[in-house]
Amino acid sequence: MRIYSWNVNGVRAAVKKGFANTVYEDLSEPEIICLQETKAQDDQVLEALEGLKGYNVYSNSAVKKGYSGVAIVSRIPAMDVISGIGIEEHDQEGRVLTAEFEDFYLISVYTPNSQNGLKRLPYRKEWDKAFAEFVIVKEKNKPVIICGDLNVAHERIDIARPDSNYNKSAGFTQDEIDGLDHLLSKGYVDTFRHKYPEKVQYSWWSFRANARAKNIGWRIDYFLASTHILDRVTEAFIRDEVEGSDHCPIGIELS
Repeated sequence: MRIYSWNVNGVRAAVKKGFANTVYEDLSEPEIICLQETKAQDDQVLEALEGLKGYNVYSNSAVKKGYSGVAIVSRIPAMDVISGIGIEEHDQEGRVLTAEFEDFYLISVYTPNSQNGLKRLPYRKEWDKAFAEFVIVKEKNKPVIICGDLNVAHERIDIARPDSNYNKSAGFTQDEIDGLDHLLSKGYVDTFRHKYPEKVQYSWWSFRANARAKNIGWRIDYFLASTHILDRVTEAFIRDEVEGSDHCPIGIELS
């Protein structure tokens, strides 16, 4: 089973750029694709993805139109689908969607960005704690796989210019790193770093200054697997050659 995650930076824009062909050709029709930053209401997501034959589309959109939003696109029908984490303050932004399958939960998540000047960092810290608590409760039932744009470069190896960004830029503050550390401490593993401890590869590049061509990037998209299912993760990868967004698809293979 191949599972992908991709921040598409607008699902309708992605479709216009050939999203369906990317799924069928570049990604070889994976069993599941988790999307972040769909920037569309649920009915608009369904309409945009109606060309993906053989896939079930589940969506959780923000109250604010054209903002945030996550989806799960799966050949395997989900046993249950849960929107949000059960806290109204957080769920208005449409950042979490959980699909239950026979052996595991799969969560597509788009973590809040702390924004310029770190003005949203206090909210981000609250969100990190609430999300971790939601995941821990789910883990009591069956193993959890978390994927998506976590908006944090976890280690220095995960960012092209760590010194100039540390504690200055959203996505590389100690508070954000601590938030991911807290989640990992609850029994989760960064699958890419687990497979490739020293590999330098990024999943996001700024649109500015030709950053992607120069590979001045950040690894802020992740698959985190519960230790109870980690032995089934046979591969983890970043498809940085696939274009269509400022992020690239990432994925795992599950036996």
